[in-house]
Amino acid sequence: MSATMLPLMAPVYVPGTEPLPPGVTEDDRAEMAKIAKWNRMANMGMESCPVKCAMSGAAGFGLGAFFSLMSTSFAVDDPLRRTTLAANGLAGTGGDMTTMQSTREFFKQTGKSMYRSGKGFGKVGALYSGIECCIEAYRAKNDLVNPVAAGFAAGAILARNSGPKAAIGGGVAFAAFSGAIDIFRRETPDDD
Repeated sequence: MSATMLPLMAPVYVPGTEPLPPGVTEDDRAEMAKIAKWNRMANMGMESCPVKCAMSGAAGFGLGAFFSLMSTSFAVDDPLRRTTLAANGLAGTGGDMTTMQSTREFFKQTGKSMYRSGKGFGKVGALYSGIECCIEAYRAKNDLVNPVAAGFAAGAILARNSGPKAAIGGGVAFAAFSGAIDIFRRETPDDD
């Protein structure tokens, strides 16, 4: 009786000789090993601080641009209101631009606003994520201290130009917000 056939014993196989899933031939073993290798490399990449920082910056840029687009689209001036104001003499230069020119101007301003807002959100996201990842790597723990400390540091850095009092206040506010969000989204581990 071989070691793999003993009752109540977990089978032990040399890596690379494990039994294949049903429907997979022996020729597919090398392809499965290559897929597993790339999967491990992708997971290592996604856990690295530069990738987390870049992804947070890009997501923040997209979210900020989207928020700006939504707020700009809600702030579009009503054409009937403009003609009423112009008729009453309340609008100084009503009707100087054609529809095509005003549309072009609207899209220019919307694009500039989207870029400006996206840049701000991206900066905050990349800064916070990078600091939190560095703190987590240094401490080798994933607990509530990491987001609070990262929030304090990011808030203080963002408010540094307004003076030390504002930097401390910004750090405390950002730390409280980061801690509250982390408490809200933190899940208790399942007991196995």
